[in-house]
Amino acid sequence: MGWIVLSYAGDPTLAPRRPILRVLRGADGTPQDFILPGASQGYAHWLGLIPGDTREIRLSAGPGFVLERVGARREASVLAQCLVRRPWRCVSALFERLRGSERRYRDTLRGACAVTPLRHYKSWAPSRYRPIRVAPTDLRIRCLILARSGETAALAATLDALDAQSHQARTIVVAWDDALPESPDPRAEHLRWDGRAIPAALVAESDALCLLRPGNILAPDALALLAPTLAEADLAYGDAIGPDDLPRLKPDWSPDLALATGYVGRAALFSRALLSRLPAAPVGALEEASLAIETAASLAGARGAHIPRVLAHTTGECLDPLARAQALDARLRTLGAPINASLRDGAVHLDWPLPQPAPRASIVIPSRDRLDLIARVCRGVLQETAYPDLELIIVDNGSTDPAVLAHYEELQRDLRVRILIDPQPFNFAAMVNAGVAAATGAVVVLLNNDVAVLEPNWLDALVRQAIRPEVGAVGAKLLYADGTLQHAGVVVGLGGRAGHILRRRPGDTPGHLGRLRVAHEVSAVTAACLAVARDKYQAVGGFDAEAFPVDFNDVDFCLRLGAAGWKTVWTPAATLAHLESVSRGPSVGAKRARFEQEAARFSERWRAVICHDPYYHPALSLTTFGEDLE
Repeated sequence: MGWIVLSYAGDPTLAPRRPILRVLRGADGTPQDFILPGASQGYAHWLGLIPGDTREIRLSAGPGFVLERVGARREASVLAQCLVRRPWRCVSALFERLRGSERRYRDTLRGACAVTPLRHYKSWAPSRYRPIRVAPTDLRIRCLILARSGETAALAATLDALDAQSHQARTIVVAWDDALPESPDPRAEHLRWDGRAIPAALVAESDALCLLRPGNILAPDALALLAPTLAEADLAYGDAIGPDDLPRLKPDWSPDLALATGYVGRAALFSRALLSRLPAAPVGALEEASLAIETAASLAGARGAHIPRVLAHTTGECLDPLARAQALDARLRTLGAPINASLRDGAVHLDWPLPQPAPRASIVIPSRDRLDLIARVCRGVLQETAYPDLELIIVDNGSTDPAVLAHYEELQRDLRVRILIDPQPFNFAAMVNAGVAAATGAVVVLLNNDVAVLEPNWLDALVRQAIRPEVGAVGAKLLYADGTLQHAGVVVGLGGRAGHILRRRPGDTPGHLGRLRVAHEVSAVTAACLAVARDKYQAVGGFDAEAFPVDFNDVDFCLRLGAAGWKTVWTPAATLAHLESVSRGPSVGAKRARFEQEAARFSERWRAVICHDPYYHPALSLTTFGEDLE
């Protein structure tokens, strides 16, 4: 066995699913899974190393998958390619090979040879693009182009693209914010924009509304690909190339992110049924029309559908960040939403209310010995946290250090502190469950002993999210001691099972679509700092201490909350430092064997999410911890 290349076709209009290549290894047929990239543009390639002790290879894929080519590559050619692209990676790969780390050797070479930075999308895309055949529908679409004076040339380009659509719009209307042009383009109806119009009026007699700006260029199959999805959704949208010629590869429907960033953009369809049930509030000024509809749709619990394929080239939006924040805040007040919007550090933030009096927050810290760690985190919680009602529960796993035991005695002079002694063999999940069982707060916050408080309002930010009825777990932004990112949300499938996105990137990394600057939905967050309403924790049975005593228990917990109807949110408004498992040490020997057992259980239980994390685009790599293409 050795290095192989798979090339395959897929249909992005069907339920997203990454193929899985399973190899059975050794005499006992131990399984090892490789998660392949999705064919979001119609075609995909995967470079992988098949282990030498492989007995059998199996390929699992969803509908529309067609394996077209299996090729072999010499190891020397892969090393040579790595040497040309990233010389130091080649040195690192050879080092990992010499010390016997097959996984690190393989992933280092794959990261250098099979992964493309997002900024190089233009060179990556042509070999992945395939036309998609779509069964025609009779959906009547009204394209409403929002135009300002001086945009006639850009308007002509947009109308050219609409002429080329395989699914023709029923009507095309250009709404001008001032006087109509002297010689209006005859391919469209022209009228003055009426800011008093309500959402339902914009669709007129059609079945769906497509909002565009002059200069937006739809792909020829854009309307044809979006139209069928409205059979089971309220709004449908695709990916886009922005005015900077860089891709906007969007997640599946993510209403918090949509409110904060307006990522839905173009191309998108809004169903007549959705627009008819939105509040009959005027959409306002022309430049705020898209924001008005997307905001109302998000608040109304709209069902969104995403086609993970580039369907448009877009121009800049009318509103700059400050204007968008002000317009969004006004729109939220108009719709009676209990949220404020404001611009901070260049991003639009949503501020959720905190009731008065604030609910009690019970902070649960599992720990053992390590005075330096437990003293620091307790000082941060008790003395450096600006929250009016909290309690601290330490679940001690049999500390023997006299200094730690003396510190406990001192801590318990504070009536907010309780110490639970749990001397059983180390089971992180069971310790957490014991701490939550003893908690009296409406919100529980799981906190590692190797976390340090950096700013006083971190708990306030977590509780505001955790008490939202639709939210389950809430995670924080965690930084390494050097200020780089340790946790910005968990991507299921990353690294083969689950991993932290953009790990080791600079702490101020904005993330794709600017999502690391705002609170947004993710599939899971780490229990190093995790807030959840206590009744929701109990409703799903807490952490699974039998299947996941040490690892994957937090991700499994978040996914079970999701299955019960509660979404997981990550917020940068709560930022702390984390020295990541410094008190446990590295996983080697028996620890590594236990990790692999829990990882196998996790893979079997959550295979569907591993195949498609809804908040991570299927074209993005699971090999590197960045937002790269594969």
